[in-house]
Amino acid sequence: MNHVRRGRTLAATAVAAVLLLAVTGCNEDDRAVDPSASAPSAPQTSKAAPPSATPSTTPSGTATPSAGTDGRRTLVDAAQAGGLTRVTGDGALTDLPVDPGEMRDGMTLVAGNYRAPGDSGAPVLFEGVDNVPEDTSKRREHLWRGMLDHAGWDPELGQPTAEPVADAGELGGSVECLLASLSESGNVICGWADESTAAVALFPDSTLPEAGALFVRMRADLERVG
Repeated sequence: MNHVRRGRTLAATAVAAVLLLAVTGCNEDDRAVDPSASAPSAPQTSKAAPPSATPSTTPSGTATPSAGTDGRRTLVDAAQAGGLTRVTGDGALTDLPVDPGEMRDGMTLVAGNYRAPGDSGAPVLFEGVDNVPEDTSKRREHLWRGMLDHAGWDPELGQPTAEPVADAGELGGSVECLLASLSESGNVICGWADESTAAVALFPDSTLPEAGALFVRMRADLERVG
């Protein structure tokens, strides 16, 4: 009988030990998979809302508008530009006098002769491109060289110095003009360059102030934002 009791006691003790190990093992496993017990949670970060768009100063000292637009700039083949009318029929542009540079998918080329109503003199030649993939100031330099050649400028005289237009208008960017003449008046070539467009225009028998002001007015009709 004593042997039997001792056997039952040993068996009960063994069962209790097994149950204790099982319970202890479960608790350790639970602690291992509980993220709150194993390591501190990662700090939560949130992106602050971007500040409202503010005008940025451009090379020519004017602000580029951004409110109410998506910022995309395109050129349009306007029938009227700065009070001038695109010439049609006799005198209309029939070929491209200035190489615009490499044209890639998505780019638009706009070119045309413009003249004031009732004026029979030499027209203003405009040429520009949008969605320019490279630095637009370099594309403007390319257009300037082509326009100087078209105007008959002697390359041995070097390239005339471009001067910024005092009031570049609301479209901003860099707007400059150069005098392709040895006198204070003559052929004036103006050009702009901004985020994605570049354009030039040849103003015959003009001055830097007159051509610059007219070029800015033309640009307001030839370039669209948004």
